[in-house]
Amino acid sequence: MKSMVLVSLISLFLAACGTPPVVDKPEVWNQSEEYQIGVGDQIQVGVWKNPELSVNVPVRPDGKISVPLVGDLVASGHTAEELSAQVAKSLKDYIRSPQVTVIITNPASAEFLRRVRITGAVNSPQSIPHRQGMTVLDIVLLAGGATPFALQNSAQLYRKTPDGLKVYPVYLENILEKGDLETNYVLMPSDIVTIPERPF
Repeated sequence: MKSMVLVSLISLFLAACGTPPVVDKPEVWNQSEEYQIGVGDQIQVGVWKNPELSVNVPVRPDGKISVPLVGDLVASGHTAEELSAQVAKSLKDYIRSPQVTVIITNPASAEFLRRVRITGAVNSPQSIPHRQGMTVLDIVLLAGGATPFALQNSAQLYRKTPDGLKVYPVYLENILEKGDLETNYVLMPSDIVTIPERPF
């Protein structure tokens, strides 16, 4: 039942994104942009020489955190550096030259953004945390392999890129049966691998 729900949700997601063209080789880009705080993240705000003003708080559903003397501040959508500057500016009315540090101790909001998924004709559809170096073959094996009804060489990799959603062919049968690793792509966060079933 859970696998059917997962398949339905991913199908709706892909349908909502339209039908992007199939591209030959995956685009890889630098994902080292500064992390943006999200709802549910745990934030540590430190005010130098003022431990009574230092707090460890979650980002509430409204995207805000509460800081002593300052009150509520919008944290969601900001980087740690931006939030520390915002807190410091608000504290200037109470403290001379406040020095504020913000540390994201638990980036909980990023959990689903950093997952990879496999669905379709596999024995156990998966949604798992991304790990550096993970490949198409890794996630197929984690899913228990393809079913006997899978069109393995019609598999596809869906990837969100700065230019929009792109689709790449995955020749899974060639990977498994011939050792041809040309389409055994290294996965990136949010990638979705789909394996269709042959028509009956």
